Amino acid sequence: MAQVSSKVKFGILGCARIGRTVARAITLAPNSDLYAVASRSIEKAKNYAVTNGFPSTSKVYGSYEELLDDTDIDAVYVPLPTSLHLEWAVKVAEKKKHLLLEKPVALSAEEFDVIVKACEDNGVQFMDGTFWMHHPRTLKMREFLDDSEKFGEMRHVHSIYTFPGNDTFLKNNIRVKPDLDALGALGDVGWYCVRSILWVANYELPKTVTALRGPIFNDSGVILACGASLQWEDGKVATFQASFLANLTMDLTALGSKGTLNIRDFVIPFQETSSSFTASNTSFEELVTGLVQAPSEHVVPTDLPQEAQMVKEFSSLAIRIKESGSKPETKWPSISRKTQWVLDAVKASIDKGFETVEI
Repeated sequence: MAQVSSKVKFGILGCARIGRTVARAITLAPNSDLYAVASRSIEKAKNYAVTNGFPSTSKVYGSYEELLDDTDIDAVYVPLPTSLHLEWAVKVAEKKKHLLLEKPVALSAEEFDVIVKACEDNGVQFMDGTFWMHHPRTLKMREFLDDSEKFGEMRHVHSIYTFPGNDTFLKNNIRVKPDLDALGALGDVGWYCVRSILWVANYELPKTVTALRGPIFNDSGVILACGASLQWEDGKVATFQASFLANLTMDLTALGSKGTLNIRDFVIPFQETSSSFTASNTSFEELVTGLVQAPSEHVVPTDLPQEAQMVKEFSSLAIRIKESGSKPETKWPSISRKTQWVLDAVKASIDKGFETVEI
């Protein structure tokens, strides 16, 4: 591997479980260093660093403010509860540090726009923590979707991400607490579903969104399961289902006028070093006893897990800004904003008794 001349020094705000995955990714990416972690308790920060194998040189801080005041830190990963994103993401940007923000990025698009403006005003890079966007498999699937002869025009997309939360999760996890992550399953697993649909549609926003009847709430009014239908003016339709109450499923199906894309593990690949998808543009045999040609499976290897690919890409953008004076890449906040807009529309449709909401 070629020598890396410059590395991004990362700080992590908080000791969230997902932070362990990103901390490992920072150590694996060739252009980043795991530099510091902060908690509201110095003892918690120290324990988190030791338990999760942080480098012995990593700094630990007993407050978020101390970490942000460290002038050696280039970028900050924020995996705090969504209700805290607005405050701390803005503070990260105001300290001129690049921002890697866990999803959902905010409680509303209005909140997110405040975060983005802070990043723009301070010339720092923004990116949300949607790992699968950075897997090399995603690029290969894009090639199939863009092939007019194999896939054709998008007609329908269905995305589903569910997992069964146990009693402890459903009672105590931050994702079911109205004061911490008020969007519940819609904001968490629903974020992935909406993002995957927009990705298939090349980020063309739907015209309308209609929440499916029958969402499930906990006693605090937080969504545990929901779904929605998205409609475009040209007739494209997409649906998704998101739940904390069903068996683990991470399916994405995109139907074109000529072909179909299927993926069974779009959020987290079943294997870290390689993953696959199925592409098909076949038809039934004459007697309808089988297919003319079986769908083809495409296996895509990767030298880095998808979360490390994300850190690598984010760090490359940060280094480019620092060393070349480049402007921050605007693609990533744009994609995040569109995802949040759709989430907001789904929530509004639920609140309005499943009325159709225009975006």
